[in-house]
Formats: sequence, structure tokens, C-alpha cells
Amino acid sequence: MVSPRLLLSLLAVLAVAHAFAPHATQPLAAARACARAVDRLATSSASTVAENSPPRPSATRPSQRRVARVEKFARLPVWPVWQGVILFFASRVFGQEVAAEWEDAIGGRVCPNFFTATETSPFVLLVHHRHAFMNWDPVTYIQRTFFPEGFPAHPHRGFITVTHILQGGFFHRDSLGIKQSYGAEERHEGNHVQWLTTGAGIQHEEMWDVSEPDAKDKGKWLWTSSQELYQIWLNVPAAHKMAKPDAKLLKMHNVEYGGSSIPVDTTPIIKSDDGSTITTVVCGSHDGIAAPVECPTDAAIIRIQFIGKGPSTWTHALPVAHETAILYVKKGAVEIDGERIPPHHTVYLSPDGEQLAIHSNEGEADLLLLSGAPLREPIASQGSMVMNTNAEIQKAYMDYQRGFMGLPWDHTLTDEEWREHVRQNPSMY
Repeated sequence: MVSPRLLLSLLAVLAVAHAFAPHATQPLAAARACARAVDRLATSSASTVAENSPPRPSATRPSQRRVARVEKFARLPVWPVWQGVILFFASRVFGQEVAAEWEDAIGGRVCPNFFTATETSPFVLLVHHRHAFMNWDPVTYIQRTFFPEGFPAHPHRGFITVTHILQGGFFHRDSLGIKQSYGAEERHEGNHVQWLTTGAGIQHEEMWDVSEPDAKDKGKWLWTSSQELYQIWLNVPAAHKMAKPDAKLLKMHNVEYGGSSIPVDTTPIIKSDDGSTITTVVCGSHDGIAAPVECPTDAAIIRIQFIGKGPSTWTHALPVAHETAILYVKKGAVEIDGERIPPHHTVYLSPDGEQLAIHSNEGEADLLLLSGAPLREPIASQGSMVMNTNAEIQKAYMDYQRGFMGLPWDHTLTDEEWREHVRQNPSMY
């Protein structure tokens, strides 16, 4: 195994030499048994797709989901750019799986999964961020003068964004006057997911919470603030696109045997009976345990972590209606349908089958499952809007320009200044 630290200097030299060269993209057993028994970041142009194919009859469905296609999306260097460049060269010299291990350790890249509506409805986009902010990195201080550490105020309409923080956190402020701090650290008090209903229209900013170092670096002069998250864009039926916008936080909830019902606004976290896997249900259900979040779309968002050192298997029953099923492998390698899936690959599963079995034969792994019932409605998307027709997209941008979603603000405003701005420039939604 090649050590990132051992070769960091050499690769830094290579990165400087080639930085501007063009490069390609590249317990619950009994309870569960009873329960079972009763149970593109933004696209550059608008596109319209009608999903009219009828549901497949369940009588012809095989029992197991199969791998239909595997895709690897480009990983782009950012926060910090220089580490992302190092990872690019590492992938060329030592292979993509070594670079994936390094990325998990040091950060420096983002991977937008630009989906195709005909294949992935109701999911529009999945983005995996892995970044690191170091107080000893001079580039950080220079870059933040012209490149904000996050995403300043921008508009959305017509869908739901689900932001699941794995490390670090976010500060959120929006045109409704809502401010939230959430993430995976102790200071976030378990609030690790934001469920943002963009509805008729909302503007919000998302800035990285680098207010504290990683736990291992606390008390040190030189420290790192690690950041990692998934953001999913989830489409909604036409009848819900102009709903009232809202932002809520979902809190971690460890499921205990014999415990009470799952509290509202939580994400059930289920540890397998043998201790080999941890399953976080953001929406949908697993093993008879359902997330309580209200979702107008029939969908499931589930994180699967293999935490054991030896081989283990995770199984899941998919609803018949969930013809769309996508797996993103963040860390480690897994086997599905006899096919080895390396890290940083996206798997599209067959639409037929009610069972999914994922095997980890190489130790720890971490992946995300997205499944849902196709909406079978036209979809048009452009920039940060997701509607049903091009005309609705154009109207969304006209409403934004007219100030119907409030007016954007500078991310450097204090909370008092931002609140005054929102008061003077209110959203009509």
C-alpha cells in the first residue's frame, strides 16, 4: 500500500509542473422479522423528457436486482485545488483505487453525478464533496479573497435538496429568514441532514463550517477542518412543485431494540445484529424501519456502511414500484450480482427485482443507495430550477429576476445585516 504522506512532496512537485496542463475527466432480529411479515451540478441547457412507459407487471420480476451499467464521473479539484491536482496525478501513477484512498484521507475533490432523467427519475443529481481546509495552507487565505468557501446566495424552484453531512458541517441562511448550522460534528448536536423543499422558490447560501478543527487536531497549532457530504436533488410531482418552501434539519436516531417509535425529523440508524453494517435511513425504509420525514415522492435515500474487517453481506427489500435504483460507492469495493464495483463508481441497477444483496469481501466500505418510483411526468431542468416544461423554467428565472424569491445577499454580511436585508427584500413565497 502506498502511503500518501510518503509521496506527498514528490507529487506536489509534479502538480506544480503540470497544474495548467489539460487533463481528461475522468436488536432487532425478532422485531424485524415481524416488521417484514407485515410490511447534471447544474445543466447548461433546458431539456424535456416524457416518461410514459407503463410499470412492469410484478409477476414477471426476478427476485434479485442486477447490475445494468456502471459509470465513473469526473472528480474535480477544489478545496484545496492543489490537493485535488495531486490526487489526479496519483490516479495516473498509482491507480484510481489508491487515489480514492488518498482522497478519503486528505480531501480536495468534488464529484457531480449528472444523471439522465429517463434512467434515474425521480433523482436529478448526486454530488459527493470531500474537502479539507487547513490553517497552515497559504493558498487557502489567498483563495478565499476571490473564491468563497461555500456557495453564496442562489435560487431554486421545483424540487427537494437533501444534504447529508458525513464530516464537518454547513452554515445555511435563506430568503425566508431561516439560519441553520448542521453537520456531523459534536457541535451540531446530531443534526446531520438538511431537507430543503425549494417549492415555489427560495434563495439560500451554504457555507462550509470551518469554525473548529477536526477532533484529532483540537489544541494543536496546525490543524485541518475536514468536510464531506452528499447532496441529492430529488424531483417532485408537478402538483408539489409550487409548494411553500421550507428547510428542516433531521437528527441522528440510533434504533434500539424494544424502543419507542421513531421520533419525527430524525434519520433511523440501524446496526446489524452481527455488528458488521450500519444503515442510515434518510427517507424510505429498511428492514421494516421507516424514516419519518414526509416526502411527496416515493423514494428512498439510504447510506450503507460496512464496518467489519471480514466479509459481510447487506440485504435490502426494494418496493416493487422502485424501478430506479442507483448505488454510489464512496469508499472500499463491493460486489453486486457477482461484479466487483471499485470505489468512486456509480451503479445503475436493473428495474426488475425486489431484493438487493451487496457483499463486502475486502473489509470496510461506504456507499449510498438511491431508489424510487419514476414520476412518469415531463421534466425540464436548467441551472438551479427543475420543472416540467421549458416555459416553466423561463418563468422561474423571470420570477427570480423580479425579486419574487427575495434578493440575493453578500455572503460576508453579518447575521444582523442579513436579517435586515431579508426584512427589506422579502420573498413572496
